[in-house]
Amino acid sequence: NFVHNNSTFTKRVQLYKVNMDLKELVEVAIDNLQNNLGIVSRWEEPGVDGLSGKLHLSIDNHIIRFNVVVRSELRSHQLPGITEQSSRYGNLMVVANNIFPKIKEELRKNKIAYLETNGNIWLQQNGTLLWIDTQKPVTVSKKTGNRAFTKTGLKVLLHFLLHERDINLPYRDIAALTGVGLGNVNYIITGLREMGFLLKLDKKQYKLINKKELLEKWMSAYSERLQPALKIGTFRFLHEEDLIHWKRLRLQHNKSWWGGEPAGELLTNFLRPAILTIYTTETRSDLIKNYRLIPDDNGNVRVYKKCWYDDGDNGNIAPPLLVYADLIIEGDRRCLETAQKIYDEFLQDRL
Repeated sequence: NFVHNNSTFTKRVQLYKVNMDLKELVEVAIDNLQNNLGIVSRWEEPGVDGLSGKLHLSIDNHIIRFNVVVRSELRSHQLPGITEQSSRYGNLMVVANNIFPKIKEELRKNKIAYLETNGNIWLQQNGTLLWIDTQKPVTVSKKTGNRAFTKTGLKVLLHFLLHERDINLPYRDIAALTGVGLGNVNYIITGLREMGFLLKLDKKQYKLINKKELLEKWMSAYSERLQPALKIGTFRFLHEEDLIHWKRLRLQHNKSWWGGEPAGELLTNFLRPAILTIYTTETRSDLIKNYRLIPDDNGNVRVYKKCWYDDGDNGNIAPPLLVYADLIIEGDRRCLETAQKIYDEFLQDRL
């Protein structure tokens, strides 16, 4: 069976403007699926280990069952874990409020079903292909943000992820190291405690916990809030061959560093970069002069302001944790495979 709607689809999706928890999110998705297609669904809790529940869909008098992962938001960095769960449990469906088109494409490639709260759905199972993708996103009001995940907080969190011991420095020293206002440090530490990422060992000592989850939250917020604010511009090389021979390009020492795909290649010898990412303290005019760049919104070179506060031992490569985040955010399969290699070699023992 093949079911696919188009722009003439007329049934109205129910819109909710509420702070939905995950159970409410599933209920809204099921309601809108029935309103759109008349598909009756039954939700069952709990799910198998690590999953949210099970969903039973009645389609053409057949019951199709899925193990379900529910996410309020689905980001590129979560795809490897979801793919692994699909391999382990089979018949996996992701239910989320809104899924970006690029992530939907990756889910379809991996034969992972998905359902959005607005009733948009894709599944392929037992000869049935169902694909609805024309409904507008459900509007969800956001809860008050945590100060740890503001633009300022994200810079400090990056420093803590790179240098965990510094979380026990006096606030004045943390402010000086990270270039933020002294008052912000207290808000950031308090935010981490409220979210369960700080364990108090004694009156003066803290320890980061749940670091992998913290990194995931940091990456999501980084891609939405901090990374766009750091962007200096998108460029292309004056001479096209410079893109092919990018390794010959000599970045200014202690002023510019490779991130993203080129850094992934330098760290793993696994990835042929299509997009070159550079972090820098150089001015825009110096970048254009030093690397023969031309501003171009469709170019292959993306340049961002440096956002960490020491250079480590990686030469002209950004910290592996930031490179990992760049690759996960990029989200294509080759980048994700490279990111996993970086995680295995540089990060897993620290998280």
